[in-house]
Amino acid sequence: MLAVTPTEPFVPVNIMDEPSGGMNVGFADAGRDIIGLDDVFAAANRIAPYVKRTPTLIDTFLSGRFGTNLYLKHEELQRTSAFKVRGAFNKLLSLSAAERKGGVVAVSAGNHAQAVAYAAKMLGLKAVILMPEGTPSNYLKKTESYGAEVRLFPTITDAFAAASEYEAAGYVYVHPFDDAEVIAGQGTIGLEIAEDVPEVTDVVVSIGGGGLCGGVAAALKAVKPSVKVWGVETSGAESMAVSLAAGHIVELEKVTSIARTLGAPRVGDLNYALAERYLNSVTVVNDNEAVREMFCLLENAKVLTEPATACTLAAAERLKDNFGPDSHVVLILCGGNIGLEELFGLGGNGR
Repeated sequence: MLAVTPTEPFVPVNIMDEPSGGMNVGFADAGRDIIGLDDVFAAANRIAPYVKRTPTLIDTFLSGRFGTNLYLKHEELQRTSAFKVRGAFNKLLSLSAAERKGGVVAVSAGNHAQAVAYAAKMLGLKAVILMPEGTPSNYLKKTESYGAEVRLFPTITDAFAAASEYEAAGYVYVHPFDDAEVIAGQGTIGLEIAEDVPEVTDVVVSIGGGGLCGGVAAALKAVKPSVKVWGVETSGAESMAVSLAAGHIVELEKVTSIARTLGAPRVGDLNYALAERYLNSVTVVNDNEAVREMFCLLENAKVLTEPATACTLAAAERLKDNFGPDSHVVLILCGGNIGLEELFGLGGNGR
């Protein structure tokens, strides 16, 4: 495996309380080799027949707003309307024939559920998706439409407990983020950004469990070490920021953010190490900021996203002093799975 090594250490900074309810967390290089560039290239070749190569397009309105060159990486146009299929396909395509025969099981109330269900359908595998009661109807219906068996549980904890029973019965558990193949699959986004915007200087990416952020950062820092990668979380789902500030993984007692797809109470071990090594900082924005920018994207860029995606634009607003007229800043629009009922319900929030 080709190891990815940074060319210079990051300078640690202190936690800073922000006036609108967020914070930035900075940290230094952890000095570990986790995901190699060859892993990400292998993933790109493996999943190419099954996923879209989404565009990275400059946005004139947002470039003018920030006084820089600002691009949008349109993963909301991906199959299942989110980036998750990249990691799901890479994981499932990496399984042995015997493992595929046994089927796969996943726990999710969001985009990972749809991704695994869709990938399993395309590859002819049996899939069981375990979801908590209260999962939004649009996620539930879409997951079922891909042919997966869906089982509902009182809580997400109960769903995870049931997953171990399926594993014992021969199913392969597909983790939503703390898995090397899944991370490498998500990292293919970084390769596409580097190819589409070779002059890229900054990338802003959401963090849930950390698979997307970790994979993208590892890939980008391998092909262009000068790129700055800025992580983003929403207040009430800031498991990575809290963990990095503490110097070890911390599990949140409760996730309260409306950005459901960022709602991992605990980040993955692999992803924590990748974030510690590669990220310049993690910016925590509040829900109102994320919703306000979601409607900004809808009104001005004409793209429908979800709060877990629009938080990258909210973070860019906080980080704008780091961008100049010669910067080339890419925001990853990681998904657009929001139901009309939820969209209309958020219409008066943060505007």
